[in-house]
Amino acid sequence: MENHDSEPEFIEARVHPRGSLENLSQDEIAKLLDSGQGGLYSLFRKCALAVLNSGADTDNAKEIFDRFRDFDIRIMRQPWGVRLEMHHAPAAAFVDGQMIRGIKEHLFAVLRDVVFTSNEIMASGRFDLEDSASITNAVFHILRNAQLLECRMHPNLVVCWGGHSIGAEEYKYSKRVGYELGLRGLDVCTGCGPGAMKGPMKGATIGHAKQRMAHGRYIGITEPGIIAAEPPNPIVNHLVIMPDIEKRLEAFVRFAHGIVVFPGGAGTLEEILYLLGILLDPPNREQPFPVVLTGPRTSAAYFEHIRHFIRGTLGEAALERLTIIIDDPAEVGRHMVRGIQSVRDFRHRMKDSYNFNWLLSVPPQFQHPFAVTHESMRALALGRNQPVHELAANLRRAFSGIVTGNVKEHGIHAIERLGPYELAGDQHIMKLLDELLAAFVEQGRMKLPGSVYRPVYRLVA
Repeated sequence: MENHDSEPEFIEARVHPRGSLENLSQDEIAKLLDSGQGGLYSLFRKCALAVLNSGADTDNAKEIFDRFRDFDIRIMRQPWGVRLEMHHAPAAAFVDGQMIRGIKEHLFAVLRDVVFTSNEIMASGRFDLEDSASITNAVFHILRNAQLLECRMHPNLVVCWGGHSIGAEEYKYSKRVGYELGLRGLDVCTGCGPGAMKGPMKGATIGHAKQRMAHGRYIGITEPGIIAAEPPNPIVNHLVIMPDIEKRLEAFVRFAHGIVVFPGGAGTLEEILYLLGILLDPPNREQPFPVVLTGPRTSAAYFEHIRHFIRGTLGEAALERLTIIIDDPAEVGRHMVRGIQSVRDFRHRMKDSYNFNWLLSVPPQFQHPFAVTHESMRALALGRNQPVHELAANLRRAFSGIVTGNVKEHGIHAIERLGPYELAGDQHIMKLLDELLAAFVEQGRMKLPGSVYRPVYRLVA
């Protein structure tokens, strides 16, 4: 790799793949080069810049892309594969002129998934992305192509959700939980970013090391719309880019053997509501699926707000699918071990795969991408005159819109042009939503610490 420093913040570089794309066929390279001249190049550039910007002190995608507006990345043909040439790249991704190996792996994982999704999922004609079963099949193929389904172990994967901008005490607690999971031989999958997505992975590395586990899995699942706000943290050793937030969420729930939720903001509530909506769907009510909400003692009020909101909107049946454990990392680990054993027994009895939950029913309203606009947000049905799992789907979309307005580039631009999104619904639900969002703002859970939050939503009874 050749580098030429121009100024401290930026660098010129040539990067060769390692372990991911050396053996592309000439036909694959030709398709990749053709794609590089069209819309796919723009997507790859955005994701690549986000990966190279890992560790940045901002979660605002617009700020990142404005700061590196001159960044350019070129895909060059070689007899044995491809080479990437970068101009005006973030210098923080390099040490003494050499790209950090983990960032290099993430960069080529982005290229792998962007190309595979475009060529094999979107353009091949093999998948009808309006059909529920075909969407699930597409999710499976993306995960398999990323070599995430090759593990032959018994179920041991815990998905961890939570905020990317949590405080120091909650971050330390997430590491303690990860340590307890690692001691019990459990692997960790997160949204791959900082905060509560990094802490459990960091803790698990120590637990695995003490147990002399040399091949722990620290899996990050992201999507192009969120990757700039949550670039992969350096512990991630398996990264996959899903096409959109809905396929990312389906990958989480089909891939997981249990889920631990740490404190977070609107994105964390989106994930909780997605999961509850699926578990409350009648075909899934008998399926074991351990879900723990946990945090330090100082986070107890946060979880009480969550409990109050869920009880008031989705009812007691939803709360029964959740276990709240405050300030006890070891009990979280023990609970996950017990729950995952139930998952293993169920899958063995039902003859379902250990590494991909085919039996889980994911209704179409949880699979089809929700295009966040001012019109679609205003049109959401946020009333109690519908099945509870459908209300959960619509509440999930509302929080997805808030996340879009908070951190996604196109959402930030839309808010700047047209003002806040409007959400309308039953007075009771609007009151609960108002109380919850106000608590998030007061607790500083909507933006990075130190920044002033300007609401991207307006509630209309």
